[in-house]
Amino acid sequence: MVTIGNAEMLARKVAIITGASSGIGAATAILFSRLGAHLSLGGRNCANLENTASRCVEKPLLIPGELTNESDVCHLVQETLKKYGKLDILVNNAGILELGSIENTSLEQFDRLMKVNVRSIYHLTMLCVPHLIKTQGTIVNVSSVNGLRSFPGVLAYNVSKAALDQFTKCTALELASKGVRVNSVNPGVTVTELQKRGGLSDEAYQKFLERTKETHALGRAGDPQEVAQAIAFLACEASSFVTGVCLPVDGGRHAMCPR
Repeated sequence: MVTIGNAEMLARKVAIITGASSGIGAATAILFSRLGAHLSLGGRNCANLENTASRCVEKPLLIPGELTNESDVCHLVQETLKKYGKLDILVNNAGILELGSIENTSLEQFDRLMKVNVRSIYHLTMLCVPHLIKTQGTIVNVSSVNGLRSFPGVLAYNVSKAALDQFTKCTALELASKGVRVNSVNPGVTVTELQKRGGLSDEAYQKFLERTKETHALGRAGDPQEVAQAIAFLACEASSFVTGVCLPVDGGRHAMCPR
C-alpha cells in the first residue's frame, strides 16, 4: 500500500490513540509509528495492545483501561504527559456497535452506546484540549458513514455517530481561533471485528461483506489501513487548512442511492 508523505511527517509528534488494540486503531498506531510519532495507546485488551506495540517502530506507551471509567481516562492523559511532556494529536477511535431498532433497542443498550461512542470522547477531548492548544495540535474522531446516512437496524449506533459528527464540527469552530484543528473520518464497511462484536454471526458477517459489492460504489469493503491513511492526513500538516470536516472513507457508500 502506498503511504502518504514520508517517514518524517509525524516526527516528534505525540499522539494518543484510543481503541488501539485492534482494527482501525491498531492500523493507525502502526502507521503513525512508521511516520515518526511517539505513541500513547489505549485499549481494553492488554494482549492485543501488546501485539499492536510489537508491530510499531518505537515501543509505545501502553495504557490499558476502560474509557467509560472517568479515572481511567484521566490516567491516560496524565501518563501520556508524564512520559512525553506534551500532546500533539488525539485520535478518538474507540467505539462499539450493537444491533437494534426502535422496537427492540432498550434504554440500557442506548445508554451504553452513547456512553462509549459519545460521552467518553467528550470527556477525553475535554481533558486533552488545554494541552493541544499549547501545541496547536489536531483531533481526529473516528465516526462512520452511519453518521452521515440513515440505515435501519442499528439505531442507537447511528444516533451516536451523528452526535459525534456534530461534536466534530462544533469543537472545530470553538478551537479554530486557538490553532487546533478537529476533523473526523467516516468509514464505510471496514474489515474489522466491529460487526461481529456487535452481534453478527460468522455466517451473517460474510453475507454482510459480500453485500458491499452492491452497497459500496467501489464494490468492496475497506481495509483498516485505508482509514488509517486518511487519519494520518488529517492529523498532519498536509491538511493544515482543513477543519470541521467529516470525511467519508467508504468506497463511495455515502453517495449511493437506490434506484
